Amino acid sequence: MPELPSNVHVSQHPSLLAKLSQLRSKSASPRDVKSLVHEIALILSCEAVSSVIKPASGPKDQTPLGFEYTTVVSEPSNICIVPILRSGLGMVEAVQTMLPASVPVHHLGMYREPSTLDPVEYYNNLPQHPSGPDSGRVAIIVDPVIATGGTCAAAIQTLREWGAKKVIVLSVLGAQDGVQKAAAEWPESTEIWIAGVDKELTDGGMIKPGLGDVGDRLFLTIGK
Repeated sequence: MPELPSNVHVSQHPSLLAKLSQLRSKSASPRDVKSLVHEIALILSCEAVSSVIKPASGPKDQTPLGFEYTTVVSEPSNICIVPILRSGLGMVEAVQTMLPASVPVHHLGMYREPSTLDPVEYYNNLPQHPSGPDSGRVAIIVDPVIATGGTCAAAIQTLREWGAKKVIVLSVLGAQDGVQKAAAEWPESTEIWIAGVDKELTDGGMIKPGLGDVGDRLFLTIGK
C-alpha cells in the first residue's frame, strides 16, 4: 500500500486493532457493534485529543483536606464535535468522554447520491456566526467510515467556509483512495486519525473487505 499523507495517522494500538478485527465480523451483534465503535472511538480520541489540546494553569481550588492547589484546564477551549449523520452519532460519546470539559455538538447530515456517489448535504445545524469568542475553533468530525472520501472532503470544506481554523477527523476505517482525497482537501489545517485503512472499494462504493454499512449495523436498518 502506498504511503499515506503526513496528516493521516493510522493507529497501531494493539487493543484498537483487535477491536477493529472484531467489528469486521458479520457475526457481531448490534450491541457488540455499538460497543466496539464506541471503544475504538475512545482509543482514537485519546490519541487525537492529545495532539490538539494542551494543559494550562487554571484557578485555585482546595482538596478535601483543605490544601490549596492550582487546577489544570485545557487550551484551546473553543472545540466542537461534528458528527456526520447518522453513523457519526455512534462516536460522539467517546469524544465527549476524552475532552475535559463539555463542548458543543453540531450535526451535519450528508448522504451519497446512489448513481454518482457524490455527497449531498441535507442537514446543517452549525451556528451562523462562529466569530467572536468562538473564532479559531477546532472542529472534530466523527464519521466511522471514509469510503470514496467525498463526504469527508465536503464536510471539511463546509467547516472551513464556516470559520473553523483546524479540523480533526476521527474515523474507524477508510479506503486508501478515499482517505487520500479527504486528507488533500485542506491539508495544512486537517488531521485524520483512523483505526485502519483498506485498499479498495466495491463497484457500489463500499470498502473492501470493510465493515459493511456501519449506520445500518448501528441502527438495525439492514435490508431497509
